[in-house]
Amino acid sequence: MKITIVLGAFFPVPPIMGGAVEKIWFLLSQEFARRGHEVVVISRAMPQFPCQEILAGVKHLRVRGFNAPRSLIWLKLLDLIYSIRTMSVLPRADIIVTNTFWLPLLLRNSKHGRIYVHATRYPKGQMRFYKRAARLQAPSQAVARAIAAEAPALAQRISVIPNPVPGSANAPQTPLAQRQKIVLYVGRVHPEKGVHLLVDAFTQGARTVFADWKLVIVGPTEEKFGGGGEDYLVDLKRRAKDVAGQVSFHGAIFDHAALDQEFHAARLFVYPSLAERGETFGVAPLEAMAHGCAVLISNLDCFHDFISDQETGFVFDHRAINPVEALQETMANIIANPTLLSRVAEAGYRKSAEYSLARVSDQFLENFNSLIHTSDAGRNNR
Repeated sequence: MKITIVLGAFFPVPPIMGGAVEKIWFLLSQEFARRGHEVVVISRAMPQFPCQEILAGVKHLRVRGFNAPRSLIWLKLLDLIYSIRTMSVLPRADIIVTNTFWLPLLLRNSKHGRIYVHATRYPKGQMRFYKRAARLQAPSQAVARAIAAEAPALAQRISVIPNPVPGSANAPQTPLAQRQKIVLYVGRVHPEKGVHLLVDAFTQGARTVFADWKLVIVGPTEEKFGGGGEDYLVDLKRRAKDVAGQVSFHGAIFDHAALDQEFHAARLFVYPSLAERGETFGVAPLEAMAHGCAVLISNLDCFHDFISDQETGFVFDHRAINPVEALQETMANIIANPTLLSRVAEAGYRKSAEYSLARVSDQFLENFNSLIHTSDAGRNNR
């Protein structure tokens, strides 16, 4: 099978600048190639990468992209320019996977493959325009429902395939009781991720219930990486100034081994996202589960596919009148019950194995094959 994967304008592959989508498809593309498929990945060019190379059996083509702007209108314009540029290098393929906004609208020649839209964004009106797409792939049931509500005529083309764990699930883990008393956040340091809620909740209890705990924040604040900018980081540090010795900001960590160490050190991972129409799956919480952390998330629907409260993870009500108080109370209750903390962490660790790279690759390849066979059957019947 010939598979083309077109990634966005703002992050390169290999994922040296982060990006959950880029990390996921970098791994999936190599797994597809390992199984004998012909795979081409198109991504943003960077000075340190050649415009064309082969890595782990995958052919990489790179075209000039951009740093992510703050303006949504400007972002869409840059995405259009980038998508037009990619059109000039598209090879013949059976399947073309894309997460760009414009490419599904620009593709008209069937030689480039059946259009496979990877819905990394929560639907905000664009899905109804993707009438030429053979498949709309949602990473969670919540996103699938949103796509169907937005484009009911395309409902039969929706498939739910989750994101894989970015790394090896079920690797040997340090028992929770032997880890440091660390609360960890990994992700973009941006207001929509609710990082300020976490800092406030922790600092307000830092001298009482969290007196022997530390909070570690890992992730980019730079706007070009999707962060909230220097002003947001300054505000977070101001909130934590009275307990600065207990709160650390480690910045972006793009090295996989170094990031693993952060996960392995922590007992509790907190992901307090407020992005009601932004989150589509939640790679970071799943990655934390695969590293043996107990996970606490906000009550967004997209997380519910793999996290059940007090079973495979913990949930707090981010829609409460006082969400900081709700988060602090939930964290305090979890920390006060180490037996429950360990039990839930172990259950989450087992759950993460269902999202291994091999299992998710099976689902994608089966889905691709179904499109090819359906199309071939249609041609043979004419």
